[in-house]
Amino acid sequence: MPPVAPSRRRFLAGVAALPLIGATPAFAGDQSAPDVGRARARVVARVLAMSDLHSAYERSAQVLAALRAEVRRQSVPHLIALDGDIFEHGNVVSVRSQGAIDWAFLAALPSIAPTVVNLGNHDNDLTPDLHAVVARMQGLGISVISNIIDARTGQPYARAATEIALGQRRLRIIGFGTNSLNTYPKDSRDWLSIPDPTDWARARLPPLLDGADLTLVMSHAGVAGDRGMLSALPDGALMIGGHNHLLFQEPLGRGLYAHTGSWNNAYTAADYLSDGSVRAQSRSVALDGPADPALAALIRATLAQHLSAQERAVLGTSPAALSLGDTGRAVAAAFARFAGAQAGFIGHTTLGTGLPAGPISRYAFDAVVRFDGKLMAAEVPAARLSELTALANQDRVMPFARRTGDFVYGAVQGDAKRDTIRIVTTDWCALNQQEYFGVADLDFTEVPGPGVKAVAAQGLLQA
Repeated sequence: MPPVAPSRRRFLAGVAALPLIGATPAFAGDQSAPDVGRARARVVARVLAMSDLHSAYERSAQVLAALRAEVRRQSVPHLIALDGDIFEHGNVVSVRSQGAIDWAFLAALPSIAPTVVNLGNHDNDLTPDLHAVVARMQGLGISVISNIIDARTGQPYARAATEIALGQRRLRIIGFGTNSLNTYPKDSRDWLSIPDPTDWARARLPPLLDGADLTLVMSHAGVAGDRGMLSALPDGALMIGGHNHLLFQEPLGRGLYAHTGSWNNAYTAADYLSDGSVRAQSRSVALDGPADPALAALIRATLAQHLSAQERAVLGTSPAALSLGDTGRAVAAAFARFAGAQAGFIGHTTLGTGLPAGPISRYAFDAVVRFDGKLMAAEVPAARLSELTALANQDRVMPFARRTGDFVYGAVQGDAKRDTIRIVTTDWCALNQQEYFGVADLDFTEVPGPGVKAVAAQGLLQA
């Protein structure tokens, strides 16, 4: 057996105390593909990255087919990287079937390419104890990484780093999660100990990345949690972010920081190049795209088995398909109309996916507006409207310095040119106004009448 290099030995020592993960298959050979952007650089490895899937069954089979086609089309070593939140407790079919579709999707991935999961705050939605979730994933041949600690024992649920062979190269992968405990299932919160992501990364990333060949950092901490560590990444590193349901890419020297979208709407194909740089491209996933036949059949059967007549009932018709952002702005406008307000706002992750066209069942609508709650209104000086909208609508192209991660979709309705204006939002955003509006002094009161879901349905759907 050849001697272990000092840098490799330091890495192994750094993670030796952490639980072992399942074995990962590796590709043989260092195959390459031409790089159009750089005449001499070639692709040495590729990562297909996704985050925040949330049991989005309307596209699960299409995503599986797309990943399989991607690997077949590009003859280079691939890794599939899922950056948390695979499951969704708001999906009644996911809950009643105990995630049968999600687990079938996960089981198919290692046969396509080596697969790694970084734990998010919804991955124990169906099984509160993360130990069982991690063990089942590892049993499928999936590598699991996380810095989440079991508060009962002080032991990690998974190791925070791993290394996977991709052809003749080795990919060092580090994963960490959000420390926003109120976003994890309530029953599990007392079992979770999660460090501040920036503090953890500053202390732990340097030794974990020491001597790495290729580097992949997977964070489910969101933009705010990631921002403080980006400058510390080695040049040429790829960092995948999640939790905020955003889709953008930010260059980091020769490396890249990317959020990959949510709800199975897209994935990101990132190439490690022979010149030490990384490039990436987002791929959208169409509802009517090619689908994996076996998973599509399972989805049909599972929906037929677990959906009630009430959940199949049509609430109304959507005259046109809307993007996620346009859906959010349409809901915000509906809030404003209902409350007699000049501006409406809704938190970005209160929404799951964009509104499709045609008849919308209650089950489909619950994937669009995930959470119910109260509407809350406040009176503010009109001069503050620009302040409150400054962080809104981060689905648009904008400077990275202005991205905050948590944000609202907002819409201004009617005449806002008055001394005082009325704004309306959800109780969640009112309670967490610092994160969503950047202020903490808004005095909200409850809007009488129906709540978030009912007002949104009235505003989006035609009878």
